[in-house]
Amino acid sequence: MGGCFSKPKPVDVKVELSLLDKEKEVDGLSPNGKASPFADCRLNGALGHGSDDDSTPLPPYHKPRDYVEASVCHVKDLENGQMREVDLGSGRALLIKEHGEFSAMGHKCPHYGAPLVKGVLSKGHVRCPWHGACFNIATGDLEDFPGLDSLPIFQVRVEKDKVIIRANKQALQSQKRSKPMSRCSAVINSSTGFSHVIIIGSGPAALVCAETLRQEGFTDRIVMCTMDRHPPYDRTKLSKSLDITAEQLRLRSMEFLQDHDIELLTEKEAVAIDVKTRSVTFEDGLRMEYRKLFIATGSKPRPMSFKGKDVRNVFHLRTPEDANSIARLANIKNAVIVGTSFVGMEVAAALTDKAHSVSVIGIESVPFKKALGEKVGKAIMKLFEANGVKFYMMNEVSEMIGHHGQLKEVVLKSGKVLRADVCVIGAGSVPATGFLKQSGLHVDSKGFITVNKTMQTNVDGVFAGGDVVVFPFPPRNNKKVNIPHWQMAHVHGRAAALSMMGRASEMKTVPYFWSAMFGKTIRYAGYGDGFDDVVIQGDLDELRFVAFYTRSEEVVAVASMNYDPIVSRVAEVLGSGKTIKKRDVEMLARLGKTGDISWLIDKGSQ
Repeated sequence: MGGCFSKPKPVDVKVELSLLDKEKEVDGLSPNGKASPFADCRLNGALGHGSDDDSTPLPPYHKPRDYVEASVCHVKDLENGQMREVDLGSGRALLIKEHGEFSAMGHKCPHYGAPLVKGVLSKGHVRCPWHGACFNIATGDLEDFPGLDSLPIFQVRVEKDKVIIRANKQALQSQKRSKPMSRCSAVINSSTGFSHVIIIGSGPAALVCAETLRQEGFTDRIVMCTMDRHPPYDRTKLSKSLDITAEQLRLRSMEFLQDHDIELLTEKEAVAIDVKTRSVTFEDGLRMEYRKLFIATGSKPRPMSFKGKDVRNVFHLRTPEDANSIARLANIKNAVIVGTSFVGMEVAAALTDKAHSVSVIGIESVPFKKALGEKVGKAIMKLFEANGVKFYMMNEVSEMIGHHGQLKEVVLKSGKVLRADVCVIGAGSVPATGFLKQSGLHVDSKGFITVNKTMQTNVDGVFAGGDVVVFPFPPRNNKKVNIPHWQMAHVHGRAAALSMMGRASEMKTVPYFWSAMFGKTIRYAGYGDGFDDVVIQGDLDELRFVAFYTRSEEVVAVASMNYDPIVSRVAEVLGSGKTIKKRDVEMLARLGKTGDISWLIDKGSQ
């Protein structure tokens, strides 16, 4: 690999440190309170991982008033393996004790603000209780997804058996930081038809790929192209909050992308790829050559067959504008949801406090039967029915009927006619890979791009990730699988970027997803495709349960509601390479020990 993908030159970083007179009395202690032969203060035992505006040691140009220092507890208040959220006056921090040493960092997960004190501490990192993101306790760095940002870390020392934390006030307020990134060293004309890296898509796989390249020292041109009109945004929130704006969903601003020399071309649809000339052609006629290409085009709605497709007010939820239109048109009107996908069901839940009526049409006997099993599906179905949603299961749409082109009725194949002023199609999706025909890239019979464990396609220099790929999954003996989770797309983006730079590493993650309905959240970790049994702990009727999905005698996935952080605990065990046996979860179900996660530490076996 030549050119700009060769190993970057080492960068000399000069760190200046100025200790206040008060601190010089204890400069023989490291931040974790241990006696230290070094005079320099280190953050959680590590130097150089913070950014200038959050958690770095106090440089000469910072004023003492920018920092706060507080005694937060006695050294014996925390046992090894414990965490505590502590108040420093100007904000809160997470204090951790592991292997006899203290460390401190931001207390909120930067992804959605989950309280990390309720998460899982294990082997030098904390796993978020809500969505499974992991943070290194020494550096604050994000080690596993979802999310884009890391945590600030703070100085810790022990004086007279008191644990003292010293922190930057701004970092306490922000509770997040971005990893340092390189800039583009080349002078680039935006009209130049060549980019060292072209990324097609702007979802999490695309964005993480671009940011990882910059974090790893890549200094040449990166161009990200998207069909969307907005900068990257969190599409998972669209179906949960239909009134939300693109600004509120934003993952990164245009200013952020510009500051890190990540060029974004919006409303730019790729229509063809020529791997021989290493070029991408767009719908508007633009043609760009590349050295490396990353395809992360995501999915598109699954085609459906019914009459009346030209009727207005029938939506596939794809954009903030779609969501806003659905919310407006459904107001005190009749809404019909076609399909019981997670997106479709989330939309149905979101509309119950807006629409006059909400009806759901599904081809299965209960929602989520394939993903969560019949028992869990029935319990969730009851929740919807209790909130006024009517179900028409084992049914399909025959026709959409309109008046002057405006939707008025949905006709089912059973003959049932439903009043409808707005209809949302949530019947699943297919990979958006139609433009790859004749490209030479290997695409399977279902339209998925085949990649190896480093996200490399069958063509040199072309990578792919996210919803569009099938990739080898180690827990299933490297069987090629498709896992269309928001979290997994992040993982793919990072793996592809590292592979592009010749630093390919094994993907170590546990698939994790979530869904929110009526203020209740389902959390899920693992890969349960093809499960043959479900062991239920807790009470399904009360929606306080843990469901273990098994294949033969092994737990392959877990779902829960109102039992945090058990899903993150299971993810931690599975991520360590251990297995959980079906007989163990069955025994605990009989004993009524739902939510008891202590056993997982011991019961996981090699």
